[in-house]
Amino acid sequence: MYLGFLSDTLIKASSNSRSFRPPCRTPTTDSDEEGASFTALIQEDHGHEIQLRTMSWQKAAWLLAGDQVCLAIMAQSWSLSVLGWVPGIITMLLAGFLFYFTSMTMWRFIMKNPQISDICDFGYYAFGKQRWAYHFTAFMLLANNIMLIGFHVLTGAKVINTLSDHSLCTVTFSVITTLMGIVMSLPRTLKHVSFMSMFSAACMGLAILLFMVFAGIEKAPGYGYNGDYPTAGEVRTYALPPSGTTFVAAMNAVLNITFLWVPQILFPTFIAEMEKPQDFPKSLAVLSVLSAFLFIVPPAIGFRYLGQYATAPAFGSLGVVVYKKASFAFVIVPTLVIGVIYANVSAKYVYKHIMRGSRHEHSNTLIGWGAWTAVMAGIWWIAFVFAEVIPSMGDFLSLLGAAFDSFFGFIYFAVAYWQMHKHGLFNGPLRSVYTVFHGFVLIVGLFLLGPGLYAACEAIIADYNGSTRPAFSCANLAI
Repeated sequence: MYLGFLSDTLIKASSNSRSFRPPCRTPTTDSDEEGASFTALIQEDHGHEIQLRTMSWQKAAWLLAGDQVCLAIMAQSWSLSVLGWVPGIITMLLAGFLFYFTSMTMWRFIMKNPQISDICDFGYYAFGKQRWAYHFTAFMLLANNIMLIGFHVLTGAKVINTLSDHSLCTVTFSVITTLMGIVMSLPRTLKHVSFMSMFSAACMGLAILLFMVFAGIEKAPGYGYNGDYPTAGEVRTYALPPSGTTFVAAMNAVLNITFLWVPQILFPTFIAEMEKPQDFPKSLAVLSVLSAFLFIVPPAIGFRYLGQYATAPAFGSLGVVVYKKASFAFVIVPTLVIGVIYANVSAKYVYKHIMRGSRHEHSNTLIGWGAWTAVMAGIWWIAFVFAEVIPSMGDFLSLLGAAFDSFFGFIYFAVAYWQMHKHGLFNGPLRSVYTVFHGFVLIVGLFLLGPGLYAACEAIIADYNGSTRPAFSCANLAI
């Protein structure tokens, strides 16, 4: 209801004007020079009491790392256990390759359209300044981000359940996580959030390191989806998917990998808050190197020692309870901080519509801060409801990967490339190669949206047909 009400409100508001223009700051100069346009935007921003365009490329790199170094890394060992070494590693490498080059396409498009301040503006300009594209992207932004925040609320409850041996009702732990998220989300600028991201990435890195050590030194894993060790036999790994692997299982494993590699829905907002947006490729290069290592090496080590017993997250497969708690405990920090990042981007979109044109938008006023707090609290509490009513967040992550990442990781950037070069798609060998590449990107996005969405929905239907967790349940969620 909240998303529908917001969308209807925006459509009615925009219909009052002859020429729709997205609610973002436009440069004070019509110059086509990137430097001049961005300079004008930065000067305008720095004239405000609350300044947003203040991030260096180093802080942006930390922010990106804080978003990417997450619990989803620990689900990749399970993906390898479904796909096997060869298809699994190939999928990881291909996803990383596509991630880097589509992110560069996004950055180039934003450099040509510096007035873009979020993914909604990006969709508007990529689809030829179409009003429907802006509103469609806005709905997708809020739906994707709020469901992801809900996933982190549920993850927070799972962590506390594990550490406390289910000392309280799970709903209570979800409420505690939600309240902590609201308080941590109060800073208005991503520059301040980037400081949290440093600590978040370090904690997740420590959790991953401890997991690899514990997986290597314990005698055998404890639990797998086929039962406790050694129900499914001795630990083994395999090059290809094991016999009996269904299309739905394999596709969900692929979506699990692509979900990890597709955070670009946040990137336009990050770029819009950089003091020098032209330095974004430096931040992206740091993130790409870090991601290539963390998204492949730890999952590979996990699969090597857990084999067919790998779970998602892989912490759940550890046989020694102390090992499980010691490594999983550090996940609470990235769980909260990543939720804060998605909440910040979502709240900025809603807040700028509420306060557009008023002095409260960029000033330290009681009304401004009150509205910001109310918007942030509303986002987290809606996410809390999602966390409580969805039976299996793992399957819903696959749904997010198919329904949203197909657009924000692939389709949008193929369209943006066409928008930039539609009058010369095959001008020269290099341009032709880039055009063919982006055609492939479009095909991948459509494949995830079609068969991928089918596989995700089938998995969710299977969950509802089986034993599911009731809404607002006190059931133990410990791994």
